[in-house]
Amino acid sequence: MKKRIVDGIEFEPSSGNVFADLGLPDAEKLQIKSGLVGEIRNAMRKLELTQEEAARRMGIVQPKVSGMLRGDFSGLSERKLMDCLNRLGYDIEIRIKPAKNAIGHLKLALV
Repeated sequence: MKKRIVDGIEFEPSSGNVFADLGLPDAEKLQIKSGLVGEIRNAMRKLELTQEEAARRMGIVQPKVSGMLRGDFSGLSERKLMDCLNRLGYDIEIRIKPAKNAIGHLKLALV
């Protein structure tokens, strides 16, 4: 991305993926996991669940819920996070289509 200057402050616009902007490996996967965890957080609020109650429904231990909500996704695959959302009453739909470029990418669309 090209750097810009606004009001004398130089900045670089985001690519849309903060993990990629930070140069982290597996940035697309981290963005997907982050979006799934955001939806888990929303579901917990909507259902008024404590971490312990949410953990029981999702089939994981409460410390894992606490870590997840603080951004620690270690030991939690995208599949497990989708399973957690299913257990919280969410349907998940995966759509596959040909990529516009030689190499495709992952994208999470929340409704």
